[in-house]
Amino acid sequence: MSQLNRLSGGLIDRSSPLTFTFDGRGFSGFKGDTLASALLANNVRLMGRSFKYHRPRGVVASGSEEPNALVEVRSGPHRDPNTRATVAELFDGLSAVSQNRWPSLSFDAMGINDAFSSFLTAGFYYKTFMWPKAFWEKVYEPVIRRAAGLGALSMEPDLDTYDKGFLHCDLLVIGAGPAGLAAALTGARSGTRVVLADEDFEAGGRLTSENMELNGKPATEWLAAALEELRACRNVRILSRTTVYGAYDHGVYGALERVSDHLGNPDPDLPRQILWRIYSRQAVLCAGATERPIAFENNDRPGIMLAGAMRAYANRWAAAASTRIAVFTNNDDGHRTARDLLAKGVDVAAVVDVRPDAPKTGDYELLAGASVVDAGGRLGLKEIQVRLAGGSSRQISCGALGVSGGWNPAVSLTSHQRGRPVWQDDIAAFVPGPSLPSGMSVAGAANGRLSTHGAFADAAEKAAKALAAAGFQAIPVPLPVAEDSPVAVSAVWHTGEGKGRAWLDFQNDVTVKDVRLAHQEGFKSVEHLKRYTTLGMATDQGKLSNLGGLAVMAELTGKSIQDTGTTIFRPPYTSVPIAAFAGRSRGEEFRPVRHTPSHRWAEEQGAVFVEAGMWLRAQWFPREGETHWRQSVDREVLAVRKSVGVCDVTTLGKVDVQGADAAQFLNKVYCNGFTKLPVGKVRYGLMLREDGMAMDDGTAARLAEDHYVVTTTTANAVSVYRHMEFVRQCLCPDLDVQLISTTEAWAQYAVAGPNSRALLCKLVDPKFDLSNEEFPFMACGEITICGGVRARLFRISFSGELAYELAVPARYGDNLMRALMTAGKDFNVTPYGTEALGVLRIEKGHAAGNELNGQTSAAHLGMDRMVSTKKDSIGAVLSRREGLCDADGWRLIGLEAVEADVDLPAGGHLFERGKPQQASNDEGWITSAAYSPHLEKSIALGYLLKGDQRFGEEIEIANPVQGAILKAKVVSPHFIDPEGERLRG
Repeated sequence: MSQLNRLSGGLIDRSSPLTFTFDGRGFSGFKGDTLASALLANNVRLMGRSFKYHRPRGVVASGSEEPNALVEVRSGPHRDPNTRATVAELFDGLSAVSQNRWPSLSFDAMGINDAFSSFLTAGFYYKTFMWPKAFWEKVYEPVIRRAAGLGALSMEPDLDTYDKGFLHCDLLVIGAGPAGLAAALTGARSGTRVVLADEDFEAGGRLTSENMELNGKPATEWLAAALEELRACRNVRILSRTTVYGAYDHGVYGALERVSDHLGNPDPDLPRQILWRIYSRQAVLCAGATERPIAFENNDRPGIMLAGAMRAYANRWAAAASTRIAVFTNNDDGHRTARDLLAKGVDVAAVVDVRPDAPKTGDYELLAGASVVDAGGRLGLKEIQVRLAGGSSRQISCGALGVSGGWNPAVSLTSHQRGRPVWQDDIAAFVPGPSLPSGMSVAGAANGRLSTHGAFADAAEKAAKALAAAGFQAIPVPLPVAEDSPVAVSAVWHTGEGKGRAWLDFQNDVTVKDVRLAHQEGFKSVEHLKRYTTLGMATDQGKLSNLGGLAVMAELTGKSIQDTGTTIFRPPYTSVPIAAFAGRSRGEEFRPVRHTPSHRWAEEQGAVFVEAGMWLRAQWFPREGETHWRQSVDREVLAVRKSVGVCDVTTLGKVDVQGADAAQFLNKVYCNGFTKLPVGKVRYGLMLREDGMAMDDGTAARLAEDHYVVTTTTANAVSVYRHMEFVRQCLCPDLDVQLISTTEAWAQYAVAGPNSRALLCKLVDPKFDLSNEEFPFMACGEITICGGVRARLFRISFSGELAYELAVPARYGDNLMRALMTAGKDFNVTPYGTEALGVLRIEKGHAAGNELNGQTSAAHLGMDRMVSTKKDSIGAVLSRREGLCDADGWRLIGLEAVEADVDLPAGGHLFERGKPQQASNDEGWITSAAYSPHLEKSIALGYLLKGDQRFGEEIEIANPVQGAILKAKVVSPHFIDPEGERLRG
């Protein structure tokens, strides 16, 4: 449990010790540690294995750019694979497991791949797996799939909660380092709404990792004062642990906030993560810069890391990578690492600087003009080999090596809308190009301003300009006195003679040799290079590996890096769990659910529910003694036929159409006429698409000269309303007509059966006459019920029985259902659900969603006479195309099972008896099927070639799923009361 490499100082809380495990071993750390810093403090350098060769790997970086130290944290359904140890905050009881190894991290059997590296070079899969062809499915693909991936999912449902949120601001500041704080303070003091987002759990960026002064005092003092001021501002929202992962159109940014990942026992009501959609008027990107490595032979040994990361671990987390370290650099920043570690009491073996004139700025041995060319130590660095300025070699013993090859501005977000970065020679790096996302400006190190003063000044200036663009007057912020050292870097990308392997992409095992092979085989463009070698793929996304690979390709082609170019970046900046994109839309909350007005009453009756679009509807109402769902459904169907039943049909789409030209408008959207429909009457309507295909059917009730109520099918309620609005706004803008969807405003119940009129007479106020003479079939009117409650009554039938649909304002819906059940006791009133509703409509031959699938015409439905030739309507002309109204084409038919114990299958295809069941002989298909308790057999609706001419014919139905051939009789689709005497009674 001892922390051998723990140093003094740092920003950790030593009064809060924590325990954790890694691969089953117990360790200790402190609050404020990351898993990576705690492991280093405990002298653990080996943390992972590479993807292809399974080489031992240790931590390289200190932030989200880390490619190696990927672990699985937590267990069971909470397991989170591919978590960067560098950003995983330590909490008491944290359990972490290394991944991509077997049987253990120190001995990985798949490490044998490294011995065959000469056969597994770049693009080997494009060549090796082409022959023999038969091996692909049986050998190659299974092996690849087993080897693919890094971490493993638990394969259990994720029990964590994820949420989504929306934020609006005048100024979004991305990054809370020196530049981000200067920009946020400028916005805060100017009174604008500011959102400051940073992926770290401690704001300050490099201010927390450097031993520097601001205004002559430790930088942490200025940082604390700045954060205190921002937190006190009501117009500022600080989002820590929040990564802005994508820049989208119109100033919209995606951000992921890790709300409870750092808690050992989070509140169960607390979401694990929140996916924010941030709407900004202006944004300032202050994402800083990422240090880059220098490639040399075996530069992937555990213990070799970025010099800036080594400095961060020492200054912020008080953890040394080893008790004896060395530094390899091509710029002044490496010397800063050596000085800081010396000040912490760490033994600095040497600073190796490729620059012949490198300045010595501390009490350490400087090897100027020298290069590190090799490293030794399989599971952890033991020594480095240095090629001195004179050409001789020297071995230096050390446990860790800090490498600094310069800094790359974090330009990823600037490329999310196809912007390309441009090369800047003085810092030997790409900086944001002129084509930025709308409203974005870039400041600080992300803009190539790598000094602390430069970052402060650049950010304050950019923030002021952004506020001015948003219409605000910026108030200048006094900037602290900070270092403003010029950048001094010698662009060196790799060293050595090229005989061994020098690593560019640590995670994907891409080497300098791989880039050379890609060049040799013609893959010279940056896009081809990336895909052929896998450079910069997976979680790295080019943060550390990109520039080194491009530089090597530039050398090989004889071009500059600018001319060689770079791939651009796309969202997300770092990985985002799919669960975060889903948010709460999972399980029962996969999408919003609407409850019908009678839902609570139906629950009390023990109803079984089913999703119908966005609605949850009662499917059937089981009663005591019923052991099978069809027993319940058969009972409900027979009850409607014999007496009276009630069904909640609120889910039908309802569109209120009003205006002087309402009738003319409906004439346009329906293929049959509506101008002559009398007030107080309902008419069935068929709606066609522009291509002549049937879109939807429904009814239109005329309540007044300028007022109609249109109903649609449940499934098409939204699409029909959208279509009607398109017609109103775009095709008929001169018509005096207005539309509004009232689907949720009215509760509506179908009351069907021989006793339906008698039941309604108990509820409808006496002044309204419901007799057949005064209120005949297809009548409608506005009435009152139960002593003055306003209502609408429509005499329409979906069941083929005497039936009505009664509508009341939705707030009365539950009470109306209870009133109908109470008033109907004398008639043995029966509630029925969607299953019985489906059986009733199939028995009557009514077309519904299954028949209106977008592939059928009015003629196919037997409704071609409804397409008026006396007026123009949408789809009317194209519906008369020969292929859509051919007399020998499909026609809606009914089918009865020849054998009583056979269930006709929906989706089954129809064939003439005796003909082979193959596609060329296919004559139609079944659209809807049900058991009819009235006929005591299975029945179905479907489409059959020349179907209306083949009543009485026996045909065959293909049922390949069950391996059977069924027989059915072609009949009229109107199984019950084909003359319509019941519904008119």
